[in-house]
Amino acid sequence: MATEVPAHAGLRELAVAAARCTACELYERATQTVFGAGPDKARVMLVGEQPGDVEDRRGEPFVGPAGRMLDRALDEAGLARNEVYLTNAVKHFRWKSTASSKRRLHQRPGATHIAACHPWLDAEITAVRPRIVVAMGAVAAQSLFGPSFRLTQHRGELLDWPDPHTTVEAAVATIHPSAILRAGEKRKEMQAGFVADLRLASRV
Repeated sequence: MATEVPAHAGLRELAVAAARCTACELYERATQTVFGAGPDKARVMLVGEQPGDVEDRRGEPFVGPAGRMLDRALDEAGLARNEVYLTNAVKHFRWKSTASSKRRLHQRPGATHIAACHPWLDAEITAVRPRIVVAMGAVAAQSLFGPSFRLTQHRGELLDWPDPHTTVEAAVATIHPSAILRAGEKRKEMQAGFVADLRLASRV
């Protein structure tokens, strides 16, 4: 049975409740729920896809290689990590093993996982009351704007927020920092574009 999301709860209460969530099967193989982190009333909220291997083990968002890339980009964009709220659309690490290695390989979350975690993301937005939300990657963007949203068409745009009953004034959709790590020759170009998208959010 899925854990009920407590109504009108603060971040600490939400994190405690989310740690017991069994709304989808991902909790069975994940080390722990990785909830969001940051100030209670951050003006900017950044939403990624899901925790990675390092995040799953440590229980904190964006503390692995993608997190280090994000830290550099935030610094270039003039945003301090301790002033933004960081979370993921999916709170458990989805992974697969291989016969030749002990490494846990990332698997993209499915629609059922995104839907199961969406109430927690909604509750975080309600609790934090951000003015701007940055969706990093297609999974985060589709979680926030629906499955038909195409990141390639709207990346770097200032987007209207779909729910008028929140404090959010606008949103920006951009790539996930892990995509920069896999970019090879285009790494500098993609990093520059990512920083530009974060600067757009900071100006709002």
